[in-house]
Amino acid sequence: MIKVGDTVRYSRQFLQSICEYTGIANAKGVVTEIKSFGKDMKIAKIAWNDDEVPINVHVANLVTMKQVQMGE
Repeated sequence: MIKVGDTVRYSRQFLQSICEYTGIANAKGVVTEIKSFGKDMKIAKIAWNDDEVPINVHVANLVTMKQVQMGE
């Protein structure tokens, strides 16, 4: 579960689904806010290390850096 304060990046599964291997694949950021829009729609606002990356992202497309380090 992603929460405010987590350091995140886009998930490998999401990046592969859009054939992205550079650019946003290298972005890391901190979750500053999460808004719910119904049962399955949660949008995270991210403070990215790259100004070109969209700040609003569906949480299903993110992984925490802790998950990455654990090999998930």
